[in-house]
Amino acid sequence: MSGSNPKKRQEAYYAHGNSMKAFMRSLFVAHARPTSGKVHIRDGIDVKRTMWVVMWCLVPAMLFGLYNQGLQAQIAITGGAEAANGLFTALFGELNADSGALAKFAYGACLFLPIYVTALAVNLFWEIVFARARGQELHEGFLVTSMLFALILPISTPLWMVALGVTFGVVMAKEVFGGLGCNFLNPALAGLAFLYFAYPTVFAAPEQLVAVDGYTGATDLALAAKGKLDFADYAWYQAFTDSAWWDAFLGLTPGAIGETSTLALLIGGGLLMLSSLSSWRIVAGVFIGMVATATLFNVIGSNSNPMFAMPWTWHLVTGGFAIGMLFMATDPVTSTYTRKGRWAYGILIGFMVVLVRVVNPKMAEGMMLAILFSNLWAPIFDYLVARTNIKRRLARNGI
Repeated sequence: MSGSNPKKRQEAYYAHGNSMKAFMRSLFVAHARPTSGKVHIRDGIDVKRTMWVVMWCLVPAMLFGLYNQGLQAQIAITGGAEAANGLFTALFGELNADSGALAKFAYGACLFLPIYVTALAVNLFWEIVFARARGQELHEGFLVTSMLFALILPISTPLWMVALGVTFGVVMAKEVFGGLGCNFLNPALAGLAFLYFAYPTVFAAPEQLVAVDGYTGATDLALAAKGKLDFADYAWYQAFTDSAWWDAFLGLTPGAIGETSTLALLIGGGLLMLSSLSSWRIVAGVFIGMVATATLFNVIGSNSNPMFAMPWTWHLVTGGFAIGMLFMATDPVTSTYTRKGRWAYGILIGFMVVLVRVVNPKMAEGMMLAILFSNLWAPIFDYLVARTNIKRRLARNGI
């Protein structure tokens, strides 16, 4: 920025893609420079503030996820597994049965930070490349995409796989369609889907869930698909007196870094809805669709597929359902805009996630596909709602 003219300084400040220094300053430091010139209206919310609010709402799930990763590793080590050598061992020594809560949190943090930094760096790299190529300014959307992508990964995911997944999600699901605001698929979920189908034997292996050597963990959802969780004659309300369900609700089970604690996700997701940055209609639609579909399968029943008997209370606390319902499905770019469309969009996700989980037991996790599939339907729902409104108004006015 140069010159003493306030208008020129302001134009230089908002210049597209001209200054990484200005972007980084804008990212971390709010400016209080008043605008001048013609009368204008500035909204109190912008992309930067939106992204920071979403980031803060993810903090409860992230913090608990770090502790839980250390806890699961400690349980495995107590059972005879060996601690994985890495940053924690170099800094603090071995994790053992006597390690406290702080050590377990540090163990998870030492494993999570390289994943998040890799996702952040690769995501920022592609953002700069495309911003420069298009002459556009950088947006803070990469912060949320990187955080969400890191939180839905297994803790032992190789860093090269993290970089590859972020690259696919950002480039193929967002940038090729024009960047932030123009994508119709969730970039984090698209990257996850790419890794899941491209490297199923590595990425989806149970060994990836607990960061120790020689130990195989399994999620509750995987155990249910294999019939190792018995839901025969299990009413949905019995979950509230079941200690295993409470462990799953609190997040004290193996799973992806930020997916296990439904409670922590509800805290962050609730704050996001209270701030009106996510749609409660979509969340309610996902929940209603899930409950209705799970109850329907419970009534139908099956002698060969144990997933038919899984009650909705367990669908709620297993896999990526909670983080998908509260943070992925409500993505304002890839979801619906109309009120009625949001209900339909949410119900479709709730229906699809249970359908995938039940009829395809080999792929126990269904939230990823349910949201990506519903992303394709979002503009169709909005179109149908808009057309219905137009027809109704034309009829009401006798045109």
